[in-house]
Amino acid sequence: MTRYVLVTGGQGQLGTELQRCAWPQGWEVVAIDLADLDLTDTAAIAARVAERPWAAIINGAAYTAVDKAESDIVTAWAVNAMAPAAFGEACAKADIPLVQVSTDYVFPGDKEGLRHPDDAVGPLSVYGASKLGGELAVRTSGARHAIVRTAWVVSAHGNNFIKTMLRVGATNGVLRVVDDQTGSPTSAADLAHALMTIAVRLADDADTPSGTYHFSNAGAVTWAGFATEIFAQSAARGGPTAEVVGITTAEYPTPAKRPVNSLLDHGAITAAYNITPRPWPEALGDILDELIGAKQ
Repeated sequence: MTRYVLVTGGQGQLGTELQRCAWPQGWEVVAIDLADLDLTDTAAIAARVAERPWAAIINGAAYTAVDKAESDIVTAWAVNAMAPAAFGEACAKADIPLVQVSTDYVFPGDKEGLRHPDDAVGPLSVYGASKLGGELAVRTSGARHAIVRTAWVVSAHGNNFIKTMLRVGATNGVLRVVDDQTGSPTSAADLAHALMTIAVRLADDADTPSGTYHFSNAGAVTWAGFATEIFAQSAARGGPTAEVVGITTAEYPTPAKRPVNSLLDHGAITAAYNITPRPWPEALGDILDELIGAKQ
């Protein structure tokens, strides 16, 4: 019998990679996007959950325009908080496990070292606050769930930092990039594989505990350091390259405040699901292989 998993945000980076994952035999992904489901319509969400006995639901959709959210508060909260609330309520009623994707932006980013899942939250932006609202809604819904926070998601698809650097670097010899924000880039493909592992486990084992986990690739880097490595690996493949000059956050003001430190601790996800993220430069190489080609 086919086991169906519903994936929201099907056309985004994560949704694309979830469809490319090698799911276990008998599993099938049903990926939907904005045209298929209005995430501001909680009744429509409930109806979609009730339409079949899903083996699991992965809510990867979100209002991710971080700066725009500062002036579009109601929509951000509707998509990032009320939609997860609707999924949580419906999943609890139908006993369907829910995997909710969240973000490092729930933290203030003022602590040195790694963010643990149980560290104090304190979002600095509307985006972060609305995503935290979604976490709380799922956590208190009664649904069996896993909340997975991630950061700096990149891939060969959609709009992201890697593709922006390659595009701009192709026409500009010198790029100014923020060098005082630290995090771990996350391959959407690696994140998708982790979410698949979690969803299957939750569906197969009713005793799998609900909880909050962190997933990003391993290793710390600033945005400027990330850009430098992108161009170094791109050059090795015959792709665009540019000089990167580090600047401060103050020199690149944005409407939304960003966490200074977005490093996520992976201990909980390793202990619960035996998931150990690989280093981010290795994951970057796979993405550039797809975008540019193998090393020359």
